[in-house]
Amino acid sequence: MVVQQHARQAAAARAAAAAVAAATVMAGAAGCGGGAEAGDRNGDPTRLVRQAADRLVREGSSQARTSMEMASGGTRVTIRGEGVYDYRKGLGELKVQLPPDAAGTDEHRPITELLAPGALFMKNRGAGVPADKWVRVETASLTDGNLVTGGATDPLAAAELLRGAEDVTYVGESDVAGVATRHYRGTVDLAAAAKGASAGSKGALAAAAKGFGTSASVPFDAYLDDDGLLRKVRHRFSFANTQQKNGLRNTVVASTTLLYGFGRPAVVRLPQKKDIYAGEVAEK
Repeated sequence: MVVQQHARQAAAARAAAAAVAAATVMAGAAGCGGGAEAGDRNGDPTRLVRQAADRLVREGSSQARTSMEMASGGTRVTIRGEGVYDYRKGLGELKVQLPPDAAGTDEHRPITELLAPGALFMKNRGAGVPADKWVRVETASLTDGNLVTGGATDPLAAAELLRGAEDVTYVGESDVAGVATRHYRGTVDLAAAAKGASAGSKGALAAAAKGFGTSASVPFDAYLDDDGLLRKVRHRFSFANTQQKNGLRNTVVASTTLLYGFGRPAVVRLPQKKDIYAGEVAEK
């Protein structure tokens, strides 16, 4: 919805706007974690990457920064977010900042997003929603499982995607925000997506797997520190936009999640029922 909102406002961003408004970018993941210790530098790369989500849950919480870049033709749009996440409860809060409109003159208030198992809550959604109300979306009802629709990938979902990692190779040492990490590259197999997901992510990833198609795969780059903690992950979702007048145009959405500040408190309070907007959300 955040992506859709910005795309309509940026009328000049013809390809990205059409692609995001269609909300047809999907992805998923699957597989299970292995039994080796996550911090074992000499362990099997595929097994180390697949257990990234389990390692985050053991750690408990962290701060997070997100970046979502959409590119189609000569148009590029970037949406950024920042917040905290509790991996044990599957709860997070992000402030998502939309970029200026195509003319560069219209600034937008940050949208507050609350991430919960099976649901996305948004405040400052605009489009006729009262300022003190939240919009609730069932993530399993979205064809991409909310991997890109909200303008930011849920940090735990980003790690859960790696449960389906395959063809993983070790790229080399890399510095991520001042932390030494090991860089791995591979693809996520969507055919096994929902099967290996945890209970909180299963519905959303099942929707993504169904929407994107079981034969597709999603390239990724993952960066693990010496303790096996996922410090950064980047997924690249690609699809053909059928709304272009001149035929198909390939649209790429790159979602990057940076994790840091592990162990710091991540208090997330979900809205009460009376604070959730019950009306229709305008698409303008």
